[in-house]
Amino acid sequence: MNTPKRIFVLYTGGTIGMSQSADGLRPDTALVGKALAPFADRFHFEWHVCQPLIDSSAVTLHNWQQWLELITERLPQYDGILILHGTDTMAYTANLLALALRHLNKPIVLTGSQWPYDADGSDAPLNLETAVAAFTLDNLRKVVIAFNGKLFPAIGSSKVSTETAAGFANLHRGALAEWNGTTWQPSPNWQPAEPDNSQALEALPLSTEADVAVCTLIPGQMLAHTARTLRDTTARALILQSYGHGNAPSDAEFIAAVAAYTQRGGLLLNISQVAQGCAAAVYAQGSALRQAGAVSGGKCNLETATALLTLAVSQNATADQLAQHLNALGLA
Repeated sequence: MNTPKRIFVLYTGGTIGMSQSADGLRPDTALVGKALAPFADRFHFEWHVCQPLIDSSAVTLHNWQQWLELITERLPQYDGILILHGTDTMAYTANLLALALRHLNKPIVLTGSQWPYDADGSDAPLNLETAVAAFTLDNLRKVVIAFNGKLFPAIGSSKVSTETAAGFANLHRGALAEWNGTTWQPSPNWQPAEPDNSQALEALPLSTEADVAVCTLIPGQMLAHTARTLRDTTARALILQSYGHGNAPSDAEFIAAVAAYTQRGGLLLNISQVAQGCAAAVYAQGSALRQAGAVSGGKCNLETATALLTLAVSQNATADQLAQHLNALGLA
């Protein structure tokens, strides 16, 4: 008889465990006793419940720092970690964990739901089943999001809907596998990782003071405001959501502000605001921005860019080091 796998469950909060109150849905600990009971014959779950439970829209850098410390402490003692998380910022957390954890040799699976576990027609049972089934996959050694019967690699994943059960997607990398209720159907993207115990799990440093700003370009509007933001901001890093392949107006005031920001040590990561976009040196229109010191973010989405820059600021990384990291991740 196979020994049940030991799974550490980090319950952070989120819609999956919420109950109705006079002010609307609120986090509730009642989920602990019932959510994973259907799988108790095959897995041994040990819970850590955040006190207080957190609506994921309120997640902070301090929370991420605490979770990284907890994961690096507990994962060596278990076969994997299941994180129950609110959907609003789950992709941000997943990207941060995937980029911060080094030498990861076991699966970390995040899931949540669009509707509370006890709601009629809730997607929570399927999402939990998908997440738990992920621990049966051979050689899954990365951070993933389990949602609506699919398993997505953390890096590049986003929340794409608040209205349907298909709440998440990874538009560049797709799903790794799909659960049919009995078995997994791997996609061509599935690349099992062989075990490597040569180095111990560690987390990159994350400063709770890492300040990352975001500016989004809009046609004909706010360019002067963006230039002022670049001149005045104290943020060590800034994400610029530009057009198409990373294109932006070659307005002299705006480009001068970009150059001034990068020359004083600011990291400016230029990403496409297109959901399946790639900021790269394709059009001459983006040349002035690159020459002013902006780093092209390639296939970074906002969630990945946020995690990258948060960690880059925490490590005092340079623009060259940021660009090298993007290349190493296959995002550039």
